Amino acid sequence: MEDIIAIGFDLFNTLITADHGAIKGATQRLILSLEKSGFDLEHEAFKRAHRESAVRFIEETRKEGRETHNRFWISEALGTQGHTVSPDDPRVAKAVDAYFSAFFDHCHPIPGTVEMLEKLSGRYRLGLLSNFTHGPAARGIIEHMGFAPFFEVILISGELGYCKPHPMVFHKLAEALGVQKNALIYIGDDPLLDIEGAQEVGIQPVWTTYVKDRDIPYTPGIARGQTKDPEDTVSRISTWDEFLSLLDGKIKRD
Repeated sequence: MEDIIAIGFDLFNTLITADHGAIKGATQRLILSLEKSGFDLEHEAFKRAHRESAVRFIEETRKEGRETHNRFWISEALGTQGHTVSPDDPRVAKAVDAYFSAFFDHCHPIPGTVEMLEKLSGRYRLGLLSNFTHGPAARGIIEHMGFAPFFEVILISGELGYCKPHPMVFHKLAEALGVQKNALIYIGDDPLLDIEGAQEVGIQPVWTTYVKDRDIPYTPGIARGQTKDPEDTVSRISTWDEFLSLLDGKIKRD
């Protein structure tokens, strides 16, 4: 096993969780923003259309790995209510920002995350790679959680144009950190998006099961890959203390 000099992290259900008030609050703010912009909406019908559009666009990302964006879902949902609006309309952009503003009230760091990052900072090059459609919102949440100073690299799928498990995003993580892939580990909760995605390009994965082991509801509105557990050969941790022990034992350090 090569010496490990860099660590990449997933965001949702790895470093933070979002409670189930997030989507409800976000949808309420989305509708309020659109109505303030002059759109007459039938709330329940719009919610249903927006949800169905989101599911369809997210399913499309599975085919080629290209990331989608909320502005397309909103534009399509507005169309079902008789409003022909481009996804690039500034009123839609304003509504996207309003939607994600609710996440700041409903996201919480997993216990011990900041302390863990403090211990690793300076010892390893740290990067973050997250599937998140709207880059500014993801970066705002990372700042709000107090994580940003610890990361040399922050990559968001909505800015890259591709999402996990596409190989491009993992190659980009190693490249941005300036390390060979065999000197990088990636920790995440999703067996397909995080674990298989990393393995596919030669990055050693670590599977975190903090959320799974505590029956914490999966973060709403965040696309999942699959629920089948990784092979037993993949390192598994459930707390940050276990992760630190893993680094000091099974995984070599520089």
